[in-house]
Amino acid sequence: MKPLSKTQQAKRFSLPLPPELAQRLSRVKLLLMDVDGVLTDGSILFSDSNGESKPFSTRDGYLLAEIGHFGLVTGVISGRRSPATEARCKSLKIAEIHLGHLNKLPVAQEVITRRGLLPDEVAFIGDDVIDLPVMDFVGFCAAPSDSHSAVLHSVDLVLSASGGRGAVREFLDCWLLATGQWEALIERIFQNGHE
Repeated sequence: MKPLSKTQQAKRFSLPLPPELAQRLSRVKLLLMDVDGVLTDGSILFSDSNGESKPFSTRDGYLLAEIGHFGLVTGVISGRRSPATEARCKSLKIAEIHLGHLNKLPVAQEVITRRGLLPDEVAFIGDDVIDLPVMDFVGFCAAPSDSHSAVLHSVDLVLSASGGRGAVREFLDCWLLATGQWEALIERIFQNGHE
């Protein structure tokens, strides 16, 4: 018997997600995220010329840039304004970019209403107590493994990866599996890599 190719093996990938959570996750059409501590590890580097930089994960970035092809809209709501964040979000084709909002719930509510969605069709990934009001409002919430303890005890899904180290990618993998689109991602990667 011929061994499975790497592509065939990848199509068989799965994550242990309880059926009830997978069902709720499959209804999600919009993913909103905090930035610092979710898309980054929370570090901010300042230069002598007052410039700032942040470390973003390429693992998160690759799939964030592709996920729109599978029907998931993405957005960020951050308490900080940052040129580095804005540039990174635009490069990842993130549709909703809202920076400088410490009170994130009204922003989330406006986005959800404007897009004609129900709260149950929205997920949020956050890492700190400032994110809890949004997490209470949406239908599904997740947190990186290194989030504040109060958040870790409040979310539907604690991701095994930490912020800025693949947590968003892990969430997106779960969403693709829950919506039955994981194999389509692998096929898209394979086709794009061989065009």
